Amino acid sequence: MTRFSLALVVTLALHAACARATPDDQATPGTAPTPNLGVRPAGDEEIQPDMGQVPPDLQKVYAHIDTNIDAHVHNLQKWIQQPSISNSGEGIPESAEMVKGFFDELGCQQSQVYDVGVTEYGTPGNPVVYAKCDEGAEKTLMIYWMYDTMPITQPDAWHNPPFEARLVEQAPFKKVLIGRGATNSKGPQMAQLNAFRAIKAVHGKLPVNLIIVAEGDEERMDIGLRKWVKDHPELLEGADAMYLFGGQSQSGGGGYGGGSEGCVYVELTTSGKSWGRGPTDSDIHGSNKRSVDSPAWRHMKMLASLVSDDGNTPLIDGFYENMQPLSAEETASLKTAAANVDLEIAATNVGVARFIADDPFTMLRMQRHGTSFNIDGIWGGNMYAGGAGAILPNKITSKHNFRYVPNMTGPGIVKKLRAQLDKNGYADVEIKVIGDVPWAKMKSATPIGEAMKRTYEIMNIPHGQLRADWGIGGGGGGAGGYWPAYMFGDGEIGERISPFKGVPIVSGGAGLGGRAHAANEYYVIEGAGKVYGMAGAEKAVATLLYAFAGRIPAKGAATP
Repeated sequence: MTRFSLALVVTLALHAACARATPDDQATPGTAPTPNLGVRPAGDEEIQPDMGQVPPDLQKVYAHIDTNIDAHVHNLQKWIQQPSISNSGEGIPESAEMVKGFFDELGCQQSQVYDVGVTEYGTPGNPVVYAKCDEGAEKTLMIYWMYDTMPITQPDAWHNPPFEARLVEQAPFKKVLIGRGATNSKGPQMAQLNAFRAIKAVHGKLPVNLIIVAEGDEERMDIGLRKWVKDHPELLEGADAMYLFGGQSQSGGGGYGGGSEGCVYVELTTSGKSWGRGPTDSDIHGSNKRSVDSPAWRHMKMLASLVSDDGNTPLIDGFYENMQPLSAEETASLKTAAANVDLEIAATNVGVARFIADDPFTMLRMQRHGTSFNIDGIWGGNMYAGGAGAILPNKITSKHNFRYVPNMTGPGIVKKLRAQLDKNGYADVEIKVIGDVPWAKMKSATPIGEAMKRTYEIMNIPHGQLRADWGIGGGGGGAGGYWPAYMFGDGEIGERISPFKGVPIVSGGAGLGGRAHAANEYYVIEGAGKVYGMAGAEKAVATLLYAFAGRIPAKGAATP
């Protein structure tokens, strides 16, 4: 077959599928072709977009996504296969360059990997990747990414290798992708990138300009990004709004996020040297316990003095001072969300036996708005699994994160912790602040929030009401996690760190993932029931861009 006739056959085949081949969907010359993964774009979904509301130019993007879904899933597999663990540094430089490559491939005129240097916490920050894509559009949308992931702390608990990105069946879904970063947050972010690529493949340009900021320190309290924003606030100027990746709940519902709770992270260390008792310079033989004090037992007693017997209530004087209660609208939003929560399914998705509360509303209120004092890890002495080896440690350290809400502050919590330790007789215990992410309030009744609402309407995803007042969880009734919204938002924030005035933010979308920070983290590839798979997640992103650009008629209006 001649080169001309082969090209003609390929062109006709793709034209029949209402999509055209593009460099991002074809194998690069000299590389292996995209494997045939057999992904069904609509999986076993009982939900589908209302095509009567979708303009013809966006319908072509939808068709392109369906036609190229195997390549799009393979894009995610390749990203998962590149480790990017910020706490250890494994794969971080390579990942930063890989992410820059994504933006170069997208056609962004500006892209750069920034070395942020040493942060205010005394630790070097990981690189920030910045890109700007000028499409000649009226509006500019800022995109937040994190390319780092959590480490693999329990490799034996993984059913599949964490960096293989294997596709497996996981009821009710015929295909999910298992891997570190699958849902937190490479899956939903790759859905964004795939959607951007699809739009450019079909139409040559995006309906909005993009400013993209990708950090490698989200799992380290955003310490590098914090310094970068302080050093380069001018690079954020010109944005009209920000979109944060998101997805559906297990029941298929969609929400409006954008704000953030606060989180301050500390290490507590008890040592024989500071205490003046027990081993001082190094660990010693465990047989000495008969005659020597133990810093490790002292550390256990110290931690026990800071919490209730069940470990759920901080016993720190003044801890709840300045804690702003939920508003009536936030409470109503949580109650609406609770009506669709199955606690058994929710617990399974998180990977726990049960929640503290047996009532869905109480569980959501605790999860999305409450405060907490967690012990994230503890180490010292004999850390080898199995075997024996008598050790009396000279030092023991534990890691802790405090979640907090308006109008509490991270430094204020640390100050109260110090006072409580002194009061309890542990003045020798050292506190090291690893990082602090202040809270940020956001409202969803904004142009970008309206675009998210229009997206939900077209995708037939049940959703709540847009909020005109400020809350840490937008229209979702609470935060349920921290992210550096305080660096980008235009609402009330716990700390202003740069001259950048901020923009409205919204998070949300289609698709689902689970088991973030846990073994067997996953992202749904083929959807089922009321939950979209990856193709649906990409279509939602494309729809949001078109809605924000004003390219989709209002609900009820005739589609051109």
